[in-house]
Amino acid sequence: MLDLPQVPDLAEAPCDSDTEGCIRCQMGSKMVLFITGKCHWGCDYCPLSESRRDIEWMFANERRCETFDEVIEEARAMRATGAGITGGDPLLARERTLDGISRLKAEFGSDFHLHMYTSIPFRPEWASELAEAGLDEIRFHLLDLETGRYRDTIAACSQAGILTGVEIPCEPDREDELLELLEVLRELEVSFLNLNELEITVGNHDNMELRGFNLSTEITAGASGSAELAIAMRDRVMSAELGKPDPSDGETREAYGYHLKFCTAVYKDAGQLRRRFLRRGEATIAPHEVLTEDGTLMFGAIEASEDTKAGWMSELVSVTGLPEGFLLWDGENGRIEMPLVVAESIAEVVDAPVSMVEVLPTHERLEVTVVWLNRQEG
Repeated sequence: MLDLPQVPDLAEAPCDSDTEGCIRCQMGSKMVLFITGKCHWGCDYCPLSESRRDIEWMFANERRCETFDEVIEEARAMRATGAGITGGDPLLARERTLDGISRLKAEFGSDFHLHMYTSIPFRPEWASELAEAGLDEIRFHLLDLETGRYRDTIAACSQAGILTGVEIPCEPDREDELLELLEVLRELEVSFLNLNELEITVGNHDNMELRGFNLSTEITAGASGSAELAIAMRDRVMSAELGKPDPSDGETREAYGYHLKFCTAVYKDAGQLRRRFLRRGEATIAPHEVLTEDGTLMFGAIEASEDTKAGWMSELVSVTGLPEGFLLWDGENGRIEMPLVVAESIAEVVDAPVSMVEVLPTHERLEVTVVWLNRQEG
């Protein structure tokens, strides 16, 4: 059974100073648009799985898409209020990215908020193209924490009217460089710095082990020390904004002029994901399904075949009084779906396997739990 931490227990709720992209992500109302798996940097902490590295096709949330019509279908299915455009690096498929931005804005209107991640210090003249297409917010991943090569590109994006900032993982073995970055960013035209807790994933586990990182706890993918450093950096920026001494060294600094947001691994992977699942589940739930607190869909099912399905459905309607609209034939899995309470009531009186099924409310409806409700022979 999928076990995600409950959202009310998660820290780092949105605040007024967060960017619009962050606020909508935390609400679960932003679709994740994976433009391409192509990226030529090879960062050792990259969390991408092997199934997404270097691929050319797109994903809208968990759905593989070959056209923007399919992307738009997924946005409608979850009632998205915007999209986060990511990869790989979206600018390694620049024309596709511009097309996607334009298509989404044309389909859903100017209030459909679009933010994009990139690690490329691209030509400054491209900034106006992104702005004209409809990009609202851009987040630069600074390679090796160097800012010099990004200065002109960041300035061009800001001057083009795109909310511009930096988003990086908080690497606990680079404390001095990250604290220095806080000072260097004063000189750049950035509105925000987003720090993500460094995650240890299947995609980067070997590299993280070589660097000596361990998980901070047994219930999070966060690297030990990452959250503590990020919180210290956030406290430094916040204290400077309020004109108060830094809690760590007692020094009073001038305000930095940008907002610092820290996003934990648990919140990003469990909180935001659950809210997105809940949102999509609410929009796509069938009459026979129940939406759980975890954002999954639950229902009952009885095994059947093409030859027996009509007889079973007729008998279920006759015996239980259930409207036909509460029964759904699933030919791919060879079963008739029904309300769980009905499945529980018939489990011990029918001669076919009956189960409780739990699925994610994604396009593929990935099964996370199947529990048999009657005894199976063999």
